[in-house]
Amino acid sequence: MPKKSPPQIYFIQVIDRPARKLILRRGIKAYHYFEYLQEVEPNTNDELKKIKGNLYEPCGMWLPKSLRKPGTSEFVMGVEMPASYKGKAPKGFEIINLKPCQMMVFQGPPFEDIRESPKAIMKLWAMLETFKPETYGFAFADEDGPRLQLEPQLGRGHIELLPVRKIKNDLRRRGR
Repeated sequence: MPKKSPPQIYFIQVIDRPARKLILRRGIKAYHYFEYLQEVEPNTNDELKKIKGNLYEPCGMWLPKSLRKPGTSEFVMGVEMPASYKGKAPKGFEIINLKPCQMMVFQGPPFEDIRESPKAIMKLWAMLETFKPETYGFAFADEDGPRLQLEPQLGRGHIELLPVRKIKNDLRRRGR
């Protein structure tokens, strides 16, 4: 009898993100991580990990149009800092302000081999293509903040955070 695959369970929650600062390094025209790595210093993630006092781990992110500069990429790497952060950005990085927003966190199933991480990312993205946040009283709000992609790690799976807004007319109540 063939071995059964475990069910693909995704953990989803909504979190409130406060006003905060973002230390980031912009690319030129990259839309994803591997393109970005070809455009920037290879030590970007190491530099971000050295910054103390961060709110979250360093991650890749897709910036909304309102946070992009002409001639720079949609995909960047950065780390969120408290709004009160007074430090300086490392050479080649900059600091911008982020407004408070709500984020819907999507965490895929854990994997046992780091070589599985690209497949884990693709599975989560496939799930997101059909996901309807309205079912839970939210709508995606791409302009409210960056979309975050945490480093895939063994044992925790792939995690992405997407900005959302509570919708006024809760669709869950329709049809009751």
